[in-house]
Amino acid sequence: MENVLRPLIVVGGSVVLTLLVGWLADVLLRRADSRHTETPLWGLLRRCRVPLQFTLCAAMLRGTFPQARIETLEGHAAGIGQALTLVLIASSAWLVVRIATVVVESSYSRYAAATRDPARVRRVRTQVTLIQRVVIAVVAVVAVATMLLTFPAMRTVGASMLASAGVLGIVAGIAAQSTLGNLFAGLQIAFGDMVRIGDTVVVDGEWGTVEEITLTFLTVRTWDERRITMPVSYFTAKPFENWSRGGVQMTGTVFFHLDHSAPVPELRKRLHHILRECPEWDGRDWSLAVTDTTPTTVVVRAVVTAKDADDVWTVRCVVREQLIAWLRDHHPYALPRIATAQAPSVDGEALRTPRSPRDGSR
Repeated sequence: MENVLRPLIVVGGSVVLTLLVGWLADVLLRRADSRHTETPLWGLLRRCRVPLQFTLCAAMLRGTFPQARIETLEGHAAGIGQALTLVLIASSAWLVVRIATVVVESSYSRYAAATRDPARVRRVRTQVTLIQRVVIAVVAVVAVATMLLTFPAMRTVGASMLASAGVLGIVAGIAAQSTLGNLFAGLQIAFGDMVRIGDTVVVDGEWGTVEEITLTFLTVRTWDERRITMPVSYFTAKPFENWSRGGVQMTGTVFFHLDHSAPVPELRKRLHHILRECPEWDGRDWSLAVTDTTPTTVVVRAVVTAKDADDVWTVRCVVREQLIAWLRDHHPYALPRIATAQAPSVDGEALRTPRSPRDGSR
């Protein structure tokens, strides 16, 4: 009877105690979240319940398994103990990563709620994302190394591995030169504030928004929903346009090629009327002026402003469409025309257009 009760008490007690501790922690965090609504930390910590239960269960089973004295598993005690150790290390790393992620997300949420400057929020978001990835990578490497060191064979070859680590490091550094360059470029972008998540950029003639920044690559989402993936070293080695740098407010221009007889003062009044009815115009500035002339046309430039790159694109399209329609309906003579004249003949007389056979004189 003892051979049955002892394993049942040891294994079942560990599982029940794990579930009880997880439930109790969830209840306490729920109450703390309801009392402290100003911070999302306590609510986010509830995500750590599952890795916490795995860690507790693996730790208790690892410590109490020898006392279970299960006869059928006595020959495999070493293997089971090794497996429980590996599970404990993996679950502990999972718990550390989850806690670090929760703390980072909570800090970012509080900063974003208290800061009104969108540029600073995007900068902190970029830095937080890259720091989170670095923490995950470091914890994963440490966990894997710890798991490998639990095997006796790895301990015996440890000295030789350390002895050759210098040579291997040099070889790996030469082989992964581009990868390491991208890695350091990613850290430079994160803390140098060159480009941030959410910035509007123009790279290689493509206009888009920075959607994701990792330690090695950067993703730009274009206006037509395409994704351009580029190595982060591109942004540290080549020039690019960042429309969100120094503020998100934008100034846009619209050019018109019109006839010399175009009514510029009336066109200026119409532009102001269109902007007043356009919700994307921020009201900061506007103007209309003749900036150039050619033998057949004049170049009229309309200047508009908006709060960000998306809105300035919309304002430019609205101004271009409505001004062209207004000129077509009210001042068609102002649109560009092609001047034609009859070509002179050899003897100096103008060539006449040949008549159609139906145009005979009556």
